[in-house]
Amino acid sequence: MSRASCCSVDDDGGVCGAPVEGDAPLALCAHHLLLAHDFVARDVGTTDVLPSPCVACGSRLGVRYPSGWLCAICEWRVGEVPDAGVRVERVEVVYYIRSGDRIKIGTSANPRQRLGSLFYEELLAFERGGRLLERRRHERFASARVPRSEWFAVHPELSSHIAVLAYGVDDPWGLYARWLSERRALGG
Repeated sequence: MSRASCCSVDDDGGVCGAPVEGDAPLALCAHHLLLAHDFVARDVGTTDVLPSPCVACGSRLGVRYPSGWLCAICEWRVGEVPDAGVRVERVEVVYYIRSGDRIKIGTSANPRQRLGSLFYEELLAFERGGRLLERRRHERFASARVPRSEWFAVHPELSSHIAVLAYGVDDPWGLYARWLSERRALGG
């Protein structure tokens, strides 16, 4: 069955008849597909980058609804002020990111905000730890270090270390979310 023209019917009973793209999921033209999307997005929302980092967890990923934004990670409503005494949990991590043939080893207690401020091609792994661990990693891989920076040339020992960290981890952000959850469960 060929869906060559839009089957949307207007209030007067007329059929749109505009061309339908070959891979369209419904027999609707682009205009009517967009109208259908907007209708569904009222209840389901649209995933997008938050206007600013979430005050509860630091995430930049959000869901936009006509009524406002929610953080896609912790569902905090953008614009709401945390209650006095509510502590934002943080977990220090050493992060490994790749840009071209270089790998940066850095640390942050708020990796979403930190990585949101950096240009990189791929997040390779997280390792739980702070400045001391970062310094140890810099010393361990010093032979490949780009002078006066936190960037390192890709080499077998560093790649092997990252492979061990990433083993069994589909998404480093999921691992970070688990660490945050564990911290909350243990009361900080």
